Amino acid sequence: MTIGIECHVQLATTTKLFSPADNDARDKEPNSVVHPIDYGLPGMLPILNRRAVELAVIAGKALNAKVANVSRFDRKHYFYPDLPNGYQITQMYHPTILEGFVDAPLEDGGSTHVRVHHAHIEMDAGKLSHFGDHSLVDLNRAGTPLIEIVSEPDMHSPQEAKAYAAELHKLMTYAGVTHGDLYHRNMRFDVNISIAPEGATELGTRAEIKNLNSFRSVERAAEYEFKRQSELLDRGERVVQETRGWDDATGKTSSQRSKEDAQDYRYMPDPDIPPIVLSDSEIAEIQADMPTLPPFFREKWSSLGVDKSVIESLLAHRSYAELITSIQDTAGDEAAKRVAHWFASGVSTDDETAEVASVFVPENFIDLSKMVEANELSSTAAKEVFNELLASEKSPREIAEEKNLLQVSDEGAIAAIVDEVLADPASQKAVEDIKAGNDKAIGFLVGQIMKKSQGKANPALAQKLIRERL
Repeated sequence: MTIGIECHVQLATTTKLFSPADNDARDKEPNSVVHPIDYGLPGMLPILNRRAVELAVIAGKALNAKVANVSRFDRKHYFYPDLPNGYQITQMYHPTILEGFVDAPLEDGGSTHVRVHHAHIEMDAGKLSHFGDHSLVDLNRAGTPLIEIVSEPDMHSPQEAKAYAAELHKLMTYAGVTHGDLYHRNMRFDVNISIAPEGATELGTRAEIKNLNSFRSVERAAEYEFKRQSELLDRGERVVQETRGWDDATGKTSSQRSKEDAQDYRYMPDPDIPPIVLSDSEIAEIQADMPTLPPFFREKWSSLGVDKSVIESLLAHRSYAELITSIQDTAGDEAAKRVAHWFASGVSTDDETAEVASVFVPENFIDLSKMVEANELSSTAAKEVFNELLASEKSPREIAEEKNLLQVSDEGAIAAIVDEVLADPASQKAVEDIKAGNDKAIGFLVGQIMKKSQGKANPALAQKLIRERL
């Protein structure tokens, strides 16, 4: 199997690529954020959005790519009801972003190195909704600024394709290039798949599965398409070069149209838009305030000794990553590791929670970690305080006191309870069992101590004192 991915990334600009229309069409009425330029009305000339170019330059750095000093726009002709101009403005011959690469971590601990051929700036088309015998056109998305990131065919398994798509999403959202809302298709993946016999030097005929908007769909579509193409070739039939759609419900691809070649689009330079000319110093200036990207956090957290799954769940949103790093810088690795595990196992990674996470106070989590270290809280109690802390403005100590969770680690106080329990006739069988070598019986005695202390005794200290006395 050989896979290449074209990823459309909607740029996080305020207005569209060539018009002053609002660029955020989420939950808007159809055809309500459209300008005469987007409608392609006679005499309407495009005006290039400077911010879209800046975001493309930032994306170039996130992709480890060189940014072109001179790039140009072309017209790609095709006639769809959702493309009023009759052509799409794109960059066929002189893209803004040149060769780069992405290293995507795999679930097994390895990584896949995917080369980026280029990425170009282009405008999006509108959206068609089909209803039986008719279709409706919504042009809210027409003219939305995109960069299309074109990978080399460097992936050879569904897992590698999924990992690349997920890492691309992290890079683009961390860099602030896109909002990354997959539900509203801020990023869409076109997956090109071909298969060939083992050891073959030539690639097979590829099929392109269009507009996937989840990492799981990328993986599942690649799995299905490999099986479909294999069965065709096994029957002596040929794979047709075509565009295919993906149905998430059935888990199958279906034919949409035969794939055009470049000459069918009749590309020509756009006469209305001058070239983008960027000096090296301008590029460096735009890229200077680049936010910290996932590879930096992975490297920084390598000393924490946490599982890869913990790291990836923390990287789901930048606010989590920045919080853990702030704790690491202030309180050291052990505190950061403890808080990292709490977040990874107990916090949702949805956008709403991540937004709340951006206002969390690192000191509160550091204090909670110190309370655990000082044996003031059991691990179970600490988790309860942590969950409360996420939705409260109180300190961890205030929460622990209110919930009566503070653990007694005063050796004298616990020793008195230990002596009381050991003297109790109900404990004698357990005492004899322990003396006879049945160590599990100590659990009964610790349980009695916890009961008498109303759950406040430090169980580790209680067990230590029992052993000393026996």
